[in-house]
Amino acid sequence: MRSNRAAVRAGVSMAATLPLLAGALALGIPAAHASDGPAGRDTLQGTKPLWATAGADKGATADSSRVSARVYLAGRDAAGLSAYAEAVSDPSSASYGKYLTARQAQSRFGATEAQVAEVTAWLKSAGLTVTGTSTHYVSVTGEVADAEKAFGTQLHNYAKGKKTYRAPSKAASAPAGLNGAVLTVTGLDNAPHKADHADTLPPPDAVFRNAGPFSSYYGSKTATTLPGAYGTKVPYAVKGYTGKQLRAAYGAGKATGKGVTVAITDAYASPTIAADAATYARKHGDAAYRGGQLTQVLPGQYTRTEECGAAGWYGEETLDVEAMHAVAPASDIVYVGAASCYDDDFLDTLGKIVDGHLADIVSNSWGDIEANQTPDLAAAYDQVFQLGAIEGIGFYFSSGDNGDEVANTGTKQVDTPANSAWVTAVGGTSLAVGKGDTYKWETGWGTLRAALSDDGKSWTDFPGAYTSGAGGGTSATVKQPYYQRGVVPSRLAKTKAKANGGQAQAMRTVPDIAAIADPNTGFLVGQTQTLPDGTQKYDEYRIGGTSLASPVIAGIQALAQQARGGHAIGFANPAIYDRYGTKLYHDVTDRPTGRDLAVARVDFVNAFDASEGLLTSVRSLGKDSSLKAVRGYDDVTGVGSPAPGYVTSYRR
Repeated sequence: MRSNRAAVRAGVSMAATLPLLAGALALGIPAAHASDGPAGRDTLQGTKPLWATAGADKGATADSSRVSARVYLAGRDAAGLSAYAEAVSDPSSASYGKYLTARQAQSRFGATEAQVAEVTAWLKSAGLTVTGTSTHYVSVTGEVADAEKAFGTQLHNYAKGKKTYRAPSKAASAPAGLNGAVLTVTGLDNAPHKADHADTLPPPDAVFRNAGPFSSYYGSKTATTLPGAYGTKVPYAVKGYTGKQLRAAYGAGKATGKGVTVAITDAYASPTIAADAATYARKHGDAAYRGGQLTQVLPGQYTRTEECGAAGWYGEETLDVEAMHAVAPASDIVYVGAASCYDDDFLDTLGKIVDGHLADIVSNSWGDIEANQTPDLAAAYDQVFQLGAIEGIGFYFSSGDNGDEVANTGTKQVDTPANSAWVTAVGGTSLAVGKGDTYKWETGWGTLRAALSDDGKSWTDFPGAYTSGAGGGTSATVKQPYYQRGVVPSRLAKTKAKANGGQAQAMRTVPDIAAIADPNTGFLVGQTQTLPDGTQKYDEYRIGGTSLASPVIAGIQALAQQARGGHAIGFANPAIYDRYGTKLYHDVTDRPTGRDLAVARVDFVNAFDASEGLLTSVRSLGKDSSLKAVRGYDDVTGVGSPAPGYVTSYRR
């Protein structure tokens, strides 16, 4: 299950879960090929999930059970879409920046009316009921027997962990006579494909407050009465950086993002976002919102609010909006909320942005572990990302908050969809902004926590246990995209498994770029929350996670697009890697001062006030599980964080 990553308040991130599989720099899953399937059928690769093994098979699903599925359309020219998306995004290509309008993209690469009609007729002939049609898919429902007839497979029940789910016993297929019109089908397996984080929206979550003492800037207040760490007294954690400090750290200069529209996607919508954002801007010196500068595009109704923890998403939207406005105060922000935390609704949300070209830059602070990915959904996601690329739309995704994921899942892996070769994966740092808003240094975000001993004279089991850190590493499923060649070291990119011919294969490495994420050097946000007495009131707290890093980088890209005369940057990875090795990036390392670093932190036991006591701890920085921030590209911070000159380097 997915959760919102903005909930990294106490230095412990919450798991995020969206099962999908990101593809290489090509369509996530190719259109079906007749040679792959039985006579007269085209196999839809990836539609049988990896967990549906013979050993887990519990027998056939009852024919009368109900199935709801989506049949995604490959469009006129899937291979051409991939090729054009690459060319239009590559600074060395003659087609660079020659974007299509949404209408042109649909006309050139979208499904034809004839394809939609043929796919619809096939599904109906199998006994399925068509429940909806869009430019991207045909949705259907029916009994298991009807689905088996339509897709040429048997549906069985399989054990997955402690539960049992339905899935195809072999890959689904479509009639060869459709000539590759079907990209994939989702919904044949009914394992959860959702984010954690009819129905009505609940009130805001319970209040959270930081205790203090605080530093107003990094190092302004030293914890002189507490034990030292690494041979020195350490500073108290900052109260929370604001826009002025972040803009200075990342070289915003005088750019404001004027003329650029940025989209933010999450599930549901905070009922107090407009008032909260306006209050926060007024209190912290950000520009006041113009009329119409912050808008929301919301579904007609919400679903699964209790299952998805709808109120938990309010803080995510609040963080994203306030961080974006703090970095790019003149940019227009459009929040596009999903109807639920399920993949189908997130796909609809992303598709809505692309089909209507609602923005040039899209920040997405959600994801899941790669082990939960399913190839069928990957095809649908990558198709949306590619359509966005040819329109000049760039997607930015948080890289995750659990480092290499070993502590969280027991397996070293990256997060998805940050692992897609078609998105910009944003990693995280610990940021030190000094007196006068001066950039001092950054480390890779990775935290060890040790509590104060009972006698107050030492830190228990120093340096303590791992709590959280920026997601990163090497994908086990996505091949290395061309823009990472020659930049990502072989020791990171190449898998241990041998490919055909006995050669290790270079794979997609995450992240691409990084910004502030550590909640111990985090961002101050303001949000209406529910107090212990049940009343609701605006309050502020420090927060972090790569949910912060993503909108910060998206905001920086908005400034860069303004510097470019407003011409869209689009899918940014080729341009980001084209600048690698220059002074345009802070080359982030884990020991930038030559010694280990830490901050002291005091928290309320009840997360609200001191009535139940305080928790005092020391948080070591730059300790991201097995991941290391080193000179050059690394799997914590990518190419680094933006430095002065990065924004203006996009001038045309």
